[in-house]
Amino acid sequence: MKYNILGNTGVLVSELCLGAMTFGGKGFWKSIGEMPQDEVNQLIKTAVDHGINFIDTANVYSEGLSETMTGKALQTLGVNRQQVFLATKVRGRMGPGPNQVGLSRLHIIDSVDDSLTRLGLSHIDLLYIHGFDPITPLDETMRGLEEVVRAGKVRYLGISNHPAWMVMKANAIADKMGWSKFVALQNYYSVAGRDVERELVPLALSEGLGLMPWSPLAGGFLSGKFTRGKLKAGDSRRDDFDFPPVNKEKAWEIIDVMSEIAAQHGVSVARVALTWLLQKPAVTSIIIGAKRNDQLLDNIEATSLQLTVEDMNKIDQVSALVPEYPGWMVERQMAGRFPETNS
Repeated sequence: MKYNILGNTGVLVSELCLGAMTFGGKGFWKSIGEMPQDEVNQLIKTAVDHGINFIDTANVYSEGLSETMTGKALQTLGVNRQQVFLATKVRGRMGPGPNQVGLSRLHIIDSVDDSLTRLGLSHIDLLYIHGFDPITPLDETMRGLEEVVRAGKVRYLGISNHPAWMVMKANAIADKMGWSKFVALQNYYSVAGRDVERELVPLALSEGLGLMPWSPLAGGFLSGKFTRGKLKAGDSRRDDFDFPPVNKEKAWEIIDVMSEIAAQHGVSVARVALTWLLQKPAVTSIIIGAKRNDQLLDNIEATSLQLTVEDMNKIDQVSALVPEYPGWMVERQMAGRFPETNS
């Protein structure tokens, strides 16, 4: 297991992060996973034993049950608090009241207190805002985040599912006020969904932000379980929850190429998809979720696979983004920008 620096923090996190979305299975989250406590304990033990020191959950996962189960597992296993770097999130609805949702200072502070109670911890290592709130100004959100940091309840801040301009605006507000800035991005990124490469990957590289891809197997579509003409795998959340959106016709072509590469290396298609992402610039830690211990172990093995330059080029070509403006204009104008050198 390799460890990468989280943004400019000096904190080292494992290149794989254990996602806790499958824990519990309460309410809406039932179709994603229904892992009971004993299986959660085993999954976290396997992760820690294999060098994963990064765990990602959210207050909305199973209506808070995921946080509770994560905290219980760490306590039951006797995991040293300083051995794991734990992330959770705020933004989603956590009750029927009109203020039990969003990114107001009020909801941020209430949600952090509730998350700490469920987790049974004294602080959260990384708190993400879990999406855009259209009615709360960014300066209100950044002030609320600064308060939970200064109170010692949160160590670092992250932002998930926001456009690049909004990340820059939020960090500019924080910089102006002397507040804590976002150090991490969490976005959907897979070989079948490379949109993040248009603006957010360049942002991460330019500003020194950590990038944590979620759903690296496109909701199970890239696991190798799905084939043309068989849109149900029998053991995938996509059977009942077809998300995130995927251009399936293009994805079949990507899977065909990855299947050939997987056969050459004697590994699963899922490992190839994860390794491709591990070898992309800006990626700090990939969030992997599993319903079973054997799935987690297979995903962990992606860290020992090395794709060749030829392998990477084949996958890059078949999964390439359709050029969009202003990207294609920028690329066009790069021609001739640098003076020719004599060889």
